[in-house]
Amino acid sequence: MIIGIDLGTTNSAVAIWRDGRAELIPNSLGHTLTPSAVSVDEKTGEIMVGLAARERQSTHPDLTATVFKRYMGSQRSTTLGKASYLPEELSALVLKSLKADAEAHLGQPISEAVITVPAYFNDKQRKATRKAGQLAGLKVERLINEPTAAALAYGIHELEAESQFLIFDLGGGTFDVSILEIFEGVIEVRASTGDNRLGGEDFNEILVNAFKDAKGSALPGWNDPEAALVGERIREAAERARRALSTEDSAEMSVTWGGAVHSLSITAEMFETKAAALLERLREPVLRALRDSGIRAQDLGEIVMVGGSTRMPLVRKTVTRMFGRFPANRVNPDEAVALGAAVQAGLKARDVALKEVVLTDVCPYSLGIDVADERPDGSVRSGLFSPILERNTVIPASRVESYFTMRDNQPVITFGIYQGESRNVAENVKLATMKMPVPPARRGEIGIEVRFSYDINGLLEVDVHVPRTGERKQMVIVDEEAAAAPDFEERRKALSALKQHPREHDANRAALARAARCYEKFLGENREYIAHLTRNFETVLEKQDLKAIDVARGELLQMLDGLEGETWL
Repeated sequence: MIIGIDLGTTNSAVAIWRDGRAELIPNSLGHTLTPSAVSVDEKTGEIMVGLAARERQSTHPDLTATVFKRYMGSQRSTTLGKASYLPEELSALVLKSLKADAEAHLGQPISEAVITVPAYFNDKQRKATRKAGQLAGLKVERLINEPTAAALAYGIHELEAESQFLIFDLGGGTFDVSILEIFEGVIEVRASTGDNRLGGEDFNEILVNAFKDAKGSALPGWNDPEAALVGERIREAAERARRALSTEDSAEMSVTWGGAVHSLSITAEMFETKAAALLERLREPVLRALRDSGIRAQDLGEIVMVGGSTRMPLVRKTVTRMFGRFPANRVNPDEAVALGAAVQAGLKARDVALKEVVLTDVCPYSLGIDVADERPDGSVRSGLFSPILERNTVIPASRVESYFTMRDNQPVITFGIYQGESRNVAENVKLATMKMPVPPARRGEIGIEVRFSYDINGLLEVDVHVPRTGERKQMVIVDEEAAAAPDFEERRKALSALKQHPREHDANRAALARAARCYEKFLGENREYIAHLTRNFETVLEKQDLKAIDVARGELLQMLDGLEGETWL
């Protein structure tokens, strides 16, 4: 059985294809969305994942990690307690939790998964995502682009007529645009583009800055020990305000600090004005996708919006203005990607309930090598990018280009393999380096042919041929760290050995974490009331009566809902 996983910046979800349809799998709390958050208990060293971890963000910021998806493929490490984690290791803990949820719900072991990635993820980011799946004990059957998964959830694979769709995917941390064309059972991605540094978190930052500008004199300085704690409280208030503005004309940001409550009223109009620069950044990827696909905006069948951040009215308004019509809203923007991953899992498993469909994709970035160029004055400029496979080339694909020596009796041609769009290779992502011996000759007389072959799973094969000698050399671009088996297995064992809180206690841990956060948030009688509720719940927990614990937890959460509103996902 293969599961589909949406590994998101803010929330993640897991789904399965069975009985002829895709269905979401609830976690141990009964929620279909699991916050992509990891926290460490300062006393026991236990790892918490999901809501329990996210509830600790504003009370234990130094022990909690979120939005680590933004750093996938980098060496940026996060220290939690006594250990440091790379982004793929934190993601592996989230995936491991989702895997456990699926196994508990389905009653059988799960070892295979289809995992979604932003369409604009580069090679290193995709390899890091695949590694995260492997660290979590999953065989990653396929990485599928999030907009493509959303299209499958939308059901365009079942449409008979030829049509074109634009998928507008704005999540918590990334923004993707894909244009897809369907014809005769084939879904072809015509163009994918986006911005890996644009999402709901950036809109939150607008509100955070507005609050700091208005209340700066009352907030702690950057070197104050409490600055990080207050910063997380402001961030939480910004998230709540942004979500409230999806349905209301105004929202209140409220933060407790220094024995007082600091508040700021935010109107929808004010938010839209302050977010103007971000809204403008949504336009360029859309225009680039239309240019690259060669499809006119008026020829698009529908504009499909997915990703939780598309719930913001100012985003929907921007898209409506951009296309002169309302976008489609037939799918739940928070669930579409996971459901689409489940459809892909069903296709991989060749489920008889699914009509056979061919799904093609494109290179999200151009692939090429670094070259040198001779200027008219005879000087040489090196470090220039020469694309071999251009972005949005339909894959699988194979292309070849010829290059020549630049010096007399040059013994070897050395070049780097890069992914990106900049003319200067220093601004692109380096994947590998190759060296090819060549026979001595005058400059320009010896040439080499460099062929790039790229498949739908992101595997790049580089074939270099010297026609003069007939010599060939091949290289398959793989993740060097993953290829180091001993190191990889040690990392996996280390992750498996982590003490993770028992799953049946997740709900209780999340409730206590929320109560602790609310205690710090409120003052006066409300604070005393929360302390009273917490003591009562802890007393019931000590008796280990599961039925009584369920009742007490429900009462605690109901009271907290009355104080601050329902928990959001």
